[in-house]
Amino acid sequence: MVGGLKWLGAAAFLATLCGLASGTVPVPATRGHYLVTLAGCGHCHTPGHFRGKEDLTRELGGGDVGFEVPGVGTYVGPNLTPDRDTGLGSWTDQQVEAAIRHGVRPDGRVLSPVMPWPEFSHMSDADVHAVIAYLRSLKPVSNKVPGPFAAGEPARISAWKLSTPAPSTVPPTADRGRP
Repeated sequence: MVGGLKWLGAAAFLATLCGLASGTVPVPATRGHYLVTLAGCGHCHTPGHFRGKEDLTRELGGGDVGFEVPGVGTYVGPNLTPDRDTGLGSWTDQQVEAAIRHGVRPDGRVLSPVMPWPEFSHMSDADVHAVIAYLRSLKPVSNKVPGPFAAGEPARISAWKLSTPAPSTVPPTADRGRP
């Protein structure tokens, strides 16, 4: 069945691309699915992704691996499904948009620096609304992820420790990325 799901996902992706190439505008949830897939949201927000076996029955229902940012804390990708108790179900569309564009939750807490909201802040209004429509169309998953954990607090979850890279020894004028 998993092979069938992958084929179905690939077919949906291709159908979306064909719709974009033909000049037709896909329905918002379909475009939202395309954008969420392209952005890799499922990597952090779907259980099992970083363990090599995504649980697609809980797609975007919250991660199961944390990210430790030294001196900041450990964060787990939260549940993005419309579950009212553990996901985005009680958030307004404006609150979801504020998280995507500005990295701020309804309670005022700033999202983890792992969340690439500065990049997402450049999305068009139509694209942000399509992502929200797609997230609203998901099956609600009841899954409260642990955390966040303050710096120095033991995380009760497997976590990847992120580090700041050492200063580069390559001169800034070097031609990077070319053979």
